[in-house]
Amino acid sequence: MFTDHVRLKLIAGKGGNGTIAWRREKFIPKGGPYGGNGGRGASITIMADPEIYSLDAFRNQSQIRAPNGQQGGTNNRQGASGKNLIIKVPCGTLLRDASTKTLIYDFTEPGETFLICQGGKGGKGNTFFKTSTHQAPAKCTPGLEGEIKEVELELKLIADVGFVGFPNAGKSTLLTKLASIEVKTAPYPFTTLQPNISFIEFDDFSRIYLADIPGIINDAHSDRGLGLSFLRHIERSSTLVYVIDTAAIDGRDPYEDFLTLRKELEHYSPQILQKPFIVALNKVDCEEAKLHLETFKEKYPFDSETLFEISAKEVTGISPLIKKIRTLAQADGKKFV
Repeated sequence: MFTDHVRLKLIAGKGGNGTIAWRREKFIPKGGPYGGNGGRGASITIMADPEIYSLDAFRNQSQIRAPNGQQGGTNNRQGASGKNLIIKVPCGTLLRDASTKTLIYDFTEPGETFLICQGGKGGKGNTFFKTSTHQAPAKCTPGLEGEIKEVELELKLIADVGFVGFPNAGKSTLLTKLASIEVKTAPYPFTTLQPNISFIEFDDFSRIYLADIPGIINDAHSDRGLGLSFLRHIERSSTLVYVIDTAAIDGRDPYEDFLTLRKELEHYSPQILQKPFIVALNKVDCEEAKLHLETFKEKYPFDSETLFEISAKEVTGISPLIKKIRTLAQADGKKFV
């Protein structure tokens, strides 16, 4: 199961308590106080790691606690501090306050860190309270509690291009051919049950990242099919690719599919419709596609240059599609990595 939203209670470490101790040595009759301070409790930091792609590690966790500091020792020894805890999350993770839903931090770059919970300070041993007028203090203080935060982590994949289409339209097959990766494909709806992300690498070693999300059906905004929650993973995309099944052997109208997809995107967020897009008319190698292609082109209200006839299975028409994707990414100010 792909996890892209979790709620966690984060507890930083408590500071160690100070100690009351006395120096007792043979030739030092008035040794005085000898108790050390407690160690600092561990803090919790969240870091973006490009090698992590989901929040699966937190699926069965509701609470994360950092180590406490150790109590101070005799001989004025300070207690050991707790080892700071680093929580690694995927790039594209949003950190929110669980109660107010306020955005605390957006992890977009690899290695970004944010200190979310500060560890508690250690308590003072009785040596700390020694003065010229009070040379034998029998006093120490406890360590302070660490900060406690209840947060939500929400993952929105960072990809330059987002694939949108009905189930079994060929999105995963197209991703496989464009990015040369193995993605599960099968001739039945809802083969893709979780987002897939990969990249196209060019001769100059620059990359464009692609995101394939589960299929969308009519009334998905009413929680039909897999719903629209996965659309969060294309919110950051600069370009959308509508993958349309032109074979339509189940009797659907490819043009109506296109309108349905745009309607469902609008239900989720009207801003998504403002993104540049292209339409990949897939499965043109099928005999049934010929009639549907002509009808689609006649009804299509946008620039015909945004239409690309392809067959992901037979790898035809792919090169012009890649070229257009790269052009749109560059026009959007894409910083190739």
